[in-house]
Amino acid sequence: MLRYIARRLVSLVPVLIGLSLVVFAFVRALPGGPAEALLGERASPASRAQLERQLGLDQPLRVQYARYLRTVARGDLGVSVRSRRPVLDELKERFPATVELSLAAMLFAVAAGVPLGFAAAKRAGGLLDHSSLVASLIGISFPVFFLALMLKYVFAVRLGWLPSLGRLDVTRSLAHPTSFYLLDAVLAGDLAAFADALRHLVLPAVALGTIPLAIVARITRAATLDVLGEDYVRAARAKGLPSLVVDRYHILANALLPVVTVIGLQAGLLLTGAVLTETVFAWPGIGSWILDAIRFRDYAVLQAGILFFVVVVVLVNLLVDLSYAFLNPRIRYR
Repeated sequence: MLRYIARRLVSLVPVLIGLSLVVFAFVRALPGGPAEALLGERASPASRAQLERQLGLDQPLRVQYARYLRTVARGDLGVSVRSRRPVLDELKERFPATVELSLAAMLFAVAAGVPLGFAAAKRAGGLLDHSSLVASLIGISFPVFFLALMLKYVFAVRLGWLPSLGRLDVTRSLAHPTSFYLLDAVLAGDLAAFADALRHLVLPAVALGTIPLAIVARITRAATLDVLGEDYVRAARAKGLPSLVVDRYHILANALLPVVTVIGLQAGLLLTGAVLTETVFAWPGIGSWILDAIRFRDYAVLQAGILFFVVVVVLVNLLVDLSYAFLNPRIRYR
């Protein structure tokens, strides 16, 4: 198991290098540049040249890329063109918000999607099955940003039940040792702050988790239908085992492998959807950070943000692979 984990982590290095090269070439192929974004279109050529010289953008691309790799190898992600702060410091400030939002969205998708898909499979062809099919198709069809705007309008603007912006009420004081607001509220023993942070998290998490919920529900239904016809399920029922025991240990346990695989694949979807969701709800995470970097051609921030997404996706899929051994003891890694 440890050898397998080590191999997967080592294989991450060429993936990161290859992606960094692609991102490096792509962002520099875009029209304009940091100098134009910061100084404006009417800036003089001399001022642009001076700024590019200060930022090291006047050197050949191969020299810029080699310098970037050297700084990353030292654990330095560079300096933001816009804020002039180290990118690593900004990343540390931003990533807890995105991780907290993504975990909440995935928890919502799994907690609702797996029971819904299982119940639909148990009642295949019935009203619940058809209703879940229609609901899942609608959930997949709605773009993330449109669903976020609709939720914001209905529950924040019209009904006033939930807040629509930020992670915490601006009038509330709370220390942030970890920058995970729910955890910080628990550590501080502030139940009011915990409830407030949770209320701010509801709408973004629901908007971000709706599409994964629909996909998880459909995959769970399909996997459960496959297992229902297996001989060991019929044998367990013939032995007179309680229905809950058959459902838990014979049906659901064997149907979870494809579901867990889909959950791992949805991690990438959550991170890409976080860009739009964080923008709509003014959520100060990696997504809105990358969007600002695109606007200002902040190369260092763009590369760091995308590499962060890649690392998260690879690690999540590694955890999914390792979970197979716990779901199915016959699976072993070498």
